[in-house]
Amino acid sequence: MNRVYVCSCFAVTEKQVKEHAEAGACTPRQIASACKAGTDCGSCVRRIQAILGRGNCPRRELVDQGRPALTAEAAEVAGVVEAVGVVEVTGIVEAVPLPEAA
Repeated sequence: MNRVYVCSCFAVTEKQVKEHAEAGACTPRQIASACKAGTDCGSCVRRIQAILGRGNCPRRELVDQGRPALTAEAAEVAGVVEAVGVVEVTGIVEAVPLPEAA
């Protein structure tokens, strides 16, 4: 079996990147979240961008059509995040307490 590695740091293959893209990952950052590719030395980020192509994001197509891009589950998570007050700071997620209601 001939494997084409995109990310040598984490042994991520081109096939794996394509599978994550088919599952909805549209950006190198989303690929990194799925499999860590591009998070160490960064030399594979341009290759990941090339594999993803330009404008091949199903969610982007939905937004362009004026349709919701979030699944019900993702929308629910987004609602919980908003209610709890979770803030992302440079890739680190931390909970921020909301002010108490008077």
